[in-house]
Amino acid sequence: MDSTVSIFQLKMEDGITFFLLSSVLLLTCGLSREDDAVCVRPILDGNIELASNQTHFSPGEAIVLSCKQGYTPVSGPRRIVCIVDGTWTRTRYMCKSKLCPYPDPPANGEQYYEDTVYLSTINYTCHEGYTLKGSRTAVCQANGTWSTPTPECKAVSCGLAPIPKFGMIIYDRTVRGDKTYFGIGGTYRCLPPYALFGNPRAECTIRGTWTKTPECRVVTCPPPDNIEKGYMSNGDRRDFDFMETVKYGCNDDYVLDGNMEIVCQQNGNWSEKPSCKASCPIESEKAKIEYRGKKTWTSDLQNKVILHKEIVSFYCKDTVRNCTYTVPTQCLDGVLKLPECFEELSKFEYNLNSTEIQQC
Repeated sequence: MDSTVSIFQLKMEDGITFFLLSSVLLLTCGLSREDDAVCVRPILDGNIELASNQTHFSPGEAIVLSCKQGYTPVSGPRRIVCIVDGTWTRTRYMCKSKLCPYPDPPANGEQYYEDTVYLSTINYTCHEGYTLKGSRTAVCQANGTWSTPTPECKAVSCGLAPIPKFGMIIYDRTVRGDKTYFGIGGTYRCLPPYALFGNPRAECTIRGTWTKTPECRVVTCPPPDNIEKGYMSNGDRRDFDFMETVKYGCNDDYVLDGNMEIVCQQNGNWSEKPSCKASCPIESEKAKIEYRGKKTWTSDLQNKVILHKEIVSFYCKDTVRNCTYTVPTQCLDGVLKLPECFEELSKFEYNLNSTEIQQC
C-alpha cells in the first residue's frame, strides 16, 4: 500500500516536474526568438545613400548614411543602428541640393534660369546684332560649378561698305580701321555730273553684309526755255549736267510764282518752272485801306497796283452802328475782287473822312 502510494506520488511528482520543465523550455524558446529579431533595409529620403546593400540586419548592426552625388548633408547623425525590437535608431540626417554661384549675364546678351541648384539649367541669348560665341546652355554640376563658362556676344561685323564707281559714302559716325558693325549706316553720293540710281541709304545688316549698293550714272537735261514776261540767268543752248541750275526773274510789275531756281533732275528733266503773274490795279481812288500793315488811301499808293498774292483790306461801313470794319481781298494774277460791302466814298465824304475813320 505504501509502496503503491509512493510510486503514484513519484509519478505525480515526475509529471509535475515534467510540466514545469516544459514551461521553462517554452519560455526559453520564446526569448530566443525575440533575441533573433531582424531589421529590414530602411527606406529613407530619396537623396540619401546607404553604405550597405544588405536587406536584413541583426540587432546591433549599423548602417553609415551618405548623400547622393550633387547633394550635401545638413544635420543629424550619419549612422543608424538596428535595435532588438526590429526598428532603427532615429536620425535627422538630410541631404539638400548643392548650389552653383549666381551667374553673370553676357555683355550685350541675356540669360534665363529658374534656380541655381544642382541640375538647374541656364539658357543664353544675345541682343540683336550680336552672335553668341560659346555654349548656349549651362548646367549646375554636382561639384557646385556650371558646366560651361559664360559665353560672349560678339557684334556682327560687315567690313567697309562697297563704293560705287564715281561715288562715295558718308558714314553716320566715325569709322576706324576696316571694320563696321551691325546698325551703322551711311549715305551714298555721286560725284558731279553723275546721278545716283538706287537707295542712297546703306546699312550693315544682321547677316554681316551691306545693303545693295546703288549706281552712279551720267545724266543731262536739254536747254531750258524762258518764261513769259520773264527772263533767265543762263541762255546757253547746250545740254546741262545733273544738278546744274538756272534762275528766272520777271519783268516790270510781274511777280514770280513758284521757285526762282530750276534744277536738272535725275530723270533728265528740269524741275517745275515758275511763271510771272500780273499785279492788280486799284480801281477805286477814294478808298481807305490797310496794306502791308499800314492804313492808307488808295490814292497814295505808288503805281496804284497790288502785287500778285498780296492782300489788301478795304473798309466797309456798318450803318447801324455808324462805324467801319475791314474786309480782306487778295490779288491773283491781275484780278482783285472788291468786297461786296465796299462802297467808294463820294468826293465830299472823301474830303470829310480824310483825317480819321471811326472803326467798329
